[in-house]
Amino acid sequence: MKIIEEILRYFPNEIYVLLESTLKQDLNLQRDLQEIRIRVGRSILLKTRRADIIIDYQISSSEILQILERLCENSIYAYRNQICEGFLTVKGGHRIGITGTVVTENDKVINLKYVTSLNFRIAREVLNCSNHLLKEVIDRDNNSIYNTLIVSPPGKGKTTMLRDMIRNISNGIETIHFKGMTCGVVDERGEIAAMYKGIPQNDIGMRTDVIENISKAKGMKMLIRSMAPEVIACDEIGSKEDIEAIRGSCDSRGKRHFYDAWKIDGRYQKQFPS
Repeated sequence: MKIIEEILRYFPNEIYVLLESTLKQDLNLQRDLQEIRIRVGRSILLKTRRADIIIDYQISSSEILQILERLCENSIYAYRNQICEGFLTVKGGHRIGITGTVVTENDKVINLKYVTSLNFRIAREVLNCSNHLLKEVIDRDNNSIYNTLIVSPPGKGKTTMLRDMIRNISNGIETIHFKGMTCGVVDERGEIAAMYKGIPQNDIGMRTDVIENISKAKGMKMLIRSMAPEVIACDEIGSKEDIEAIRGSCDSRGKRHFYDAWKIDGRYQKQFPS
């Protein structure tokens, strides 16, 4: 219930009591809960892998605003840049998606007003989930890793797998005499390390440096210039710019090793094409 409490504390008392009561009645729901979705004028929806649970409570716009203020520690202006990206990351690594009326200027989002929906995505680490795949990734002869790409449909655990692989590669694996490697993570969306006030909320290893809230293309260049990583990891490769950044980084100071996740349909692939 500890993970759930980290989320529930942002809700007004009436909603808090309602959600707490619902979750306490079902231990499986506590374990499997992935999202809490709230929308103005509509019921609360609890999402698991298997089903959606609907709670008959109509959310008001004032309650949405109250929740947002708590998420922003009563200073929405201080969090405006994150809000303009469409999400907030809170302590514990939980991520809250935000939608509403977008205000733009010169094709750039400068504000989000009349917030109408919030999606609380529950963050859960699954330590050692990558153990069975590490033999496909680690080059034991050279104490290194292969250029690697994880591919699967959405919601199948790519980021969770990526995070645990980073942790293992960073710390090293004594049982196979694999020495830890210096890792750099470009956490564009804040889902890998889940930084909160500069501190990673997830265990990403002792030799890992993180740069967040920056495009993958710029983040890779900054990490190479400043931290000399042996491994660079990032999430959701999809654009032409991302691919060009990977190619450019591979060519920098010799070919560097990557471990990426890409949100497209497909199967796990061992080698990332150079």
